[in-house]
Amino acid sequence: MHIAKGIDMLEITAQVMGGSDTIYPVLLHDENTAVLIDTGYPGLLENFQEAFDMAGVPWSKLGTILITHQDLDHIGSLPAILTSRGNAPTVLAHALEKPHIEGEKMLLKHTPEALAAAEAMLPPHVPAEWRQAFLSVLKNPPKGKVDDTLADGEQLPLAGGITVIHTPGHSPGHLCLYHQASRALIAGDALIVRESELHGPDSSSTPDMATAVASLSKLADYPIDTVICYHGGIYRGDANRRIAELSEGQQ
Repeated sequence: MHIAKGIDMLEITAQVMGGSDTIYPVLLHDENTAVLIDTGYPGLLENFQEAFDMAGVPWSKLGTILITHQDLDHIGSLPAILTSRGNAPTVLAHALEKPHIEGEKMLLKHTPEALAAAEAMLPPHVPAEWRQAFLSVLKNPPKGKVDDTLADGEQLPLAGGITVIHTPGHSPGHLCLYHQASRALIAGDALIVRESELHGPDSSSTPDMATAVASLSKLADYPIDTVICYHGGIYRGDANRRIAELSEGQQ
């Protein structure tokens, strides 16, 4: 979905745990380069290439990948994307997420208890082969090299200008990104859209809700016309007012 000049919201559906999940990565681009924000679940390389085609952006133009945080649905196709090109894109993430993305440390949410719970949640009709493949990915998640790390307030002179906003809570190094040219906030999992309304992070997947809600106050510094949430997609209401409410605990 075209948002404004130089920014497209990608809509990608994956089969997950016997069902489907639609995610909304973001593609930023100008005449020189393209920037992909987050890489979806494992196995979605062709979906991303098709989404680039729909946006009218050549796959060969992809120069930078920004990872908002370490969760599997954000880093899953990173290795495949990196090896799909002779000249691999540059990968950027927060320093606290880097060792998890690179596989030096296990993903924080992939505890033995979480893996057991995920296995128990699989519907009984899921074939044994698919079940084992899914659990293997959880135990051995994809990994990819992070070329450089990002800091709070950093300005990236890419595709219309990007401001890095460190918003911990959903994960220690979670990032939101503000696209200056379009006044769009790319929220990662710091916010979600549900039934056309903007909400705070999902409590079931956010280990530190108090910090996550407090982090939302940092977004007040930016004039926001559009919010793009990885889960739920686009929000175009009075974003600054709504985010202020959420940062004060008004769900």
